[in-house]
Amino acid sequence: MSFSRRAFLDRTMKVGGLSAAVTLSSGGLERILAASRDMEGVPPEEAARDELFWGQIQQAFQIDRSIINLNNGGVCPSPAVVHEAFKRYLDVQNMTPSLWMWRYLSPGKEMVRRRLAETVGCDPEEMAITRNASEAMEIAQFGLEFEPGDEVITTDQDYPRMITTWRQRELRDGIKLCQFPVPTPPGNKLELARHFEQNITPRTRAILMCHMVNITGQIYPVREVCDIAHRRGIPVLVDGAHAFGQTVFKMRDLDCDYYGTSLHKWLTAPIGTGFLFVKRDRIKDHWPLMAAADPKADNIRKFEEIGTHPAANINAINEALVFYHAIGAQRKAARLHYLKLRWAERLTRHDRVYLRCNLDPTESVGVATVGIEGIEPAALVSHLWNKYRIHCIAIGHKDIRALRITPNVYTTPREIDMFTNAMEDVIKNGLPA
Repeated sequence: MSFSRRAFLDRTMKVGGLSAAVTLSSGGLERILAASRDMEGVPPEEAARDELFWGQIQQAFQIDRSIINLNNGGVCPSPAVVHEAFKRYLDVQNMTPSLWMWRYLSPGKEMVRRRLAETVGCDPEEMAITRNASEAMEIAQFGLEFEPGDEVITTDQDYPRMITTWRQRELRDGIKLCQFPVPTPPGNKLELARHFEQNITPRTRAILMCHMVNITGQIYPVREVCDIAHRRGIPVLVDGAHAFGQTVFKMRDLDCDYYGTSLHKWLTAPIGTGFLFVKRDRIKDHWPLMAAADPKADNIRKFEEIGTHPAANINAINEALVFYHAIGAQRKAARLHYLKLRWAERLTRHDRVYLRCNLDPTESVGVATVGIEGIEPAALVSHLWNKYRIHCIAIGHKDIRALRITPNVYTTPREIDMFTNAMEDVIKNGLPA
């Protein structure tokens, strides 16, 4: 029995009693597209304050409003249109996986590849689909060839999994990881670039850096560091786990050699999705993390050799991209920055409050880290949850002990104000005994 593409599409629309039209309608995408058209020509900073527009975005999510989720930095919920698409693909792949998943769903990865590449401004043949930023970055880190004594430099604020990856290479390959401290907050991004330049030595063979630091929200000067490194023939690996879907950039403008990110953070794609960008001239000589038929092939797909894997997560990235573009990248960045400023500017009027990143929109977007002098962050997190059902996390870095606050586009100004009120109560009265 043969299956036509038309039969496949008809079947996918009927699975679970859902039609494609119902799925789009239930996710509110049509309303968002209409609202976005109404915002054409409105400056992003002005659009960021238009609560009628953002009310449409908020309704696109099916979340638990009995809590205030200010921990979107770990993983974000997907809007309904993405989640319904994911479930629809999941139902289809479960019918006869060796047929429906492998023959019909898995080839959809190529459309995802093209759409992601278009969004970030790179060649589709430089775009590998991964399960998260950690996998993407480990492909980049483990695939480089080093000699004993070669050095890799990075800050002391990079993500722990990337540090443990280098530590394993230290043990296995005899390389040396050199970490250096950076000020929090820095004076500006150019100051950060100088820190990288000052720590390059004749033995430096690679630089790892964050695009946006996960513990502070500080944006790093990727292009400036790449220019410094490339003059010395040094490749730059960029951890963009928090930047993609939050900041607005094109890969061609960054000019980095490798870039890894998760898509289940700020793009709001299904959990277990990410990508790795590898500059075209580096693909051939870069080793894949898991063995490929030809590990020296000049083909980005060699980095996707992980064995059997689900197609539903990957295909639903398409819907996440549609949703992202429906909002508008500039509008989304401006809204996240507006939500951050709403609480940060009010709390920093208090002498005991400190921030660990700059508030300028070129220096940070929606992520920020805040603390109250004399208050233990972990105890404050517990208090906010137990009394107010506000969900956030404590940062326990040796130089940064504070709360990381990460609202999303579904977060309302009233929820931000409830958080701010709760913090001001602690500033005034302390934590309960």
